[in-house]
Amino acid sequence: MPSTASWDCRYVKHLRTVAGLLSLAAAGVAPVAAGIAQTVEDRAVPDSGGLDLPDNLQIFGKLDPNVRKPTAIVNDTVLTGTDVDQRVALILAANGGQKISDADRDRLKLQVLRQLIDETLQIQEAKTADITITPGEINASYNRVAQQFNRSPAQMAAYLRESGSSERSLRRQIEGELAWQRYLRRRVEPFVNIGDTEVKAILDRLEAAKGTEEFNLREIYLSANDATQGQVVAEARRIIGELQKGQQPFGFFARQYSDSPTRGVDGDLGWVRAAQLPGELAEAAQQMQVGQVAGPIAVSGGFSILYLTDKRQVLTADPRDARLSLKQLTLRFPAGTTQAQANIRAAAFGEAVKGIQGCGTVEKVAAGLGADVVDNDTVRIRDLPGPLAEIVGQLQVGQATPPFGSPDSGVRALVLCGRDDPKSGQLPTTDQVENQLQQQRVNLRAQQKLRDLRRDAVVEYR
Repeated sequence: MPSTASWDCRYVKHLRTVAGLLSLAAAGVAPVAAGIAQTVEDRAVPDSGGLDLPDNLQIFGKLDPNVRKPTAIVNDTVLTGTDVDQRVALILAANGGQKISDADRDRLKLQVLRQLIDETLQIQEAKTADITITPGEINASYNRVAQQFNRSPAQMAAYLRESGSSERSLRRQIEGELAWQRYLRRRVEPFVNIGDTEVKAILDRLEAAKGTEEFNLREIYLSANDATQGQVVAEARRIIGELQKGQQPFGFFARQYSDSPTRGVDGDLGWVRAAQLPGELAEAAQQMQVGQVAGPIAVSGGFSILYLTDKRQVLTADPRDARLSLKQLTLRFPAGTTQAQANIRAAAFGEAVKGIQGCGTVEKVAAGLGADVVDNDTVRIRDLPGPLAEIVGQLQVGQATPPFGSPDSGVRALVLCGRDDPKSGQLPTTDQVENQLQQQRVNLRAQQKLRDLRRDAVVEYR
């Protein structure tokens, strides 16, 4: 039986950034394969003695490859322009190899330089705590990252070079992630205490909030003061304009531009209630529709851009979480089928589908049409595209959806064979609440520690 992700009716696309993969790799966790394949543009290479040379080779300026000008010196650690360029290329490769404008690339370089400085400070601080990441640990994490890109370590190295990055850049980022995680476990986590009383208070508040609307939000926070307010507002509007183009996911911009600690998790605020948000953000969230972006919203210390990914009611069963047992019929069209021909075929397909009397007759109808049948018992209503989810949510067992598709991909219909409605929401366990509080406080102290390191650092820009 194919997985849910292989279904034609699943159009939800997921995009992983390298940092997300690194977090999973560091923990030894293998995430589900991303819905978007990582691709590399076709570069036919002439016979050049084994050198990896592009067809349309261009020389951009007169550069001496033996000279690398430092971009910054961080406590005697040199960061070069090459380090910045390769990390930029790594980020773009992890986001599907999207092309960006020169202006966006310049802005991204500044962000990357700041991140490299932070990364350097984290590695240096870890070493002062006698924390050393061994080559074996880096190799293991590197191999796991390569697996997530469906490549061997050697293929991953070649892919990084083709993308303008390098194996060294990825390994450096892995070292930074592992060193900082280990530092936090050794020097921060042991000093974070969660009391039974506060855990119980949270559970009591959840119980009292049952039925209250809850929002799943992502945020880009841009800090500003009186002098920079106009510039930051203009930058926020530019980011919103880029988001509306849909060329990059929200998380890409959150990681590159947000001044909040949540930038490390694509700006994800998790599930929050209006009462947990600052007044300005709460008001905006209550007026937003799922999938909508709002901003710039003036908040204390700057401006926020909000993205509402979902909403629900606290501890209340959501009908969209119902799990469906479906059969999908697919009738492929021959190559070159016109829209008129597709309409005729779809009409005939639709008439045949109307004759389906329960899931037991699907195979017989499909055989008469020359259609394929695929079963799936794990689809949630919320995982289907909006219009289709609304239709399927109203079906009775044994009924089929109207035909849907296109001249290129053929025509399809879904037949509902069963439905398991979600049970009423349950309170999280004491351990779940305690773990969440622990993580929140560790993250807060980590951000405070990083601010201290920045203040004490000697950084010389060149």
